[in-house]
Amino acid sequence: MTSSDQLLAREQYTLKNVRLETGFEYKNEEVIATQTALFCIEIAHGKIKAIKANNPKEKAIDMKGKLMLPAFKDMHIHLDKTLYGLPWKALSTKRRTVTDMIAYEQEIIPKLLKTSTSRAEQLIELVQGYGTTSARTHFNIDPSSGLKSFENLIKALENKKDAFQAELVAFPQHGLFYTDTIPLMQEIAKFDQVNFIGGLDPFSVDGHIEKTIDFTVQLALDHNKGIDIHLHEIGTTGMETIQYLVDKVLENPQLQGKTCISHAFALAYLHEKEMEDIAEKLAFAKVSIASAVPFKGKAMPIPALKKRGVKVLIGNDNVQDYWSTFGTGNMLQKANLIAELYGYVTEFQLSRTLQFATQDTVPLNDAGEQQWPRVADDAHVVFVDASCSAEAVSRMSKVTALVHNGNLYEKN
Repeated sequence: MTSSDQLLAREQYTLKNVRLETGFEYKNEEVIATQTALFCIEIAHGKIKAIKANNPKEKAIDMKGKLMLPAFKDMHIHLDKTLYGLPWKALSTKRRTVTDMIAYEQEIIPKLLKTSTSRAEQLIELVQGYGTTSARTHFNIDPSSGLKSFENLIKALENKKDAFQAELVAFPQHGLFYTDTIPLMQEIAKFDQVNFIGGLDPFSVDGHIEKTIDFTVQLALDHNKGIDIHLHEIGTTGMETIQYLVDKVLENPQLQGKTCISHAFALAYLHEKEMEDIAEKLAFAKVSIASAVPFKGKAMPIPALKKRGVKVLIGNDNVQDYWSTFGTGNMLQKANLIAELYGYVTEFQLSRTLQFATQDTVPLNDAGEQQWPRVADDAHVVFVDASCSAEAVSRMSKVTALVHNGNLYEKN
């Protein structure tokens, strides 16, 4: 958290005047509103200990009727290479391809590494301000960075551990074979802090779909890691990469539920039957898709993927860096964008769209029954200035406080 934010409580305490969603209001079978009520919430040792009827007179921390929601999670971000915290700089038209950007990174990374810990901390503070307490972050592993991006990011995460946590993806941004990155990937895979083995456009960067995927899969198997591959390629090579990776996951069931394809733009260009077939295969193999919800070009088929059981993860990806300046760090903004792109405009639809900020958890199930919070849940929550989750998504409501592992912070 920033120095201006206030730590209100740790360990064991009670909150009063906490607004929770309790059900839907219907008219002619249509959801027309979300019902809420005020409660007292006891938190102890990082867990929700009790949920009780509200007592305004109780000696407790007053949340003043703010709506409590599950804390937000960013499932695709690059905390290690942000320009956030440095002077504003727009993109250059001279760098259009991934290989252009690799050459640029080779030039600027040595200088950026000198301040990457402090800038990662500033980016963490930014996303915390929007209610995100957990992320999956990629960090560069390449000859220009060595292990330095990893080491500096670990320092930043250690400094922010009271209010933030992250899964780590070792990301060969400069290719596995395009630059001499294989030895570095083999070394970084040994670290317990690394959760996933990453990858980048096997055909267009490395020139080998099978060779690149085979190495990535074997490295993940050897070290009991997951896989998260960036795939920007469209057309035949994009789909061949998806098909080949899914086949490898089916051959190695221990990778099911631990494998993700980030971006996967090729899916946006499929005909309906093709989309149905690959979505069913992805769902069967438990391979997830991570998206930053790009709104230029063709829209990603997120509703079609979800309909067929594919786990869809959402993240900001770039936040003011040399790849893109448009990322805000705000997961409610991503949910809002999804609602606008796919026409989710009703009370019910907007309330469901919150799942893209929380990565699946919503207070009410589809039948309007309260399913969150529950006693013994981890105390990872945010408080927003909204009457219900539908309003929070539609208006991108302000976060006023958050709890991470039981630590309560008030936003100033």
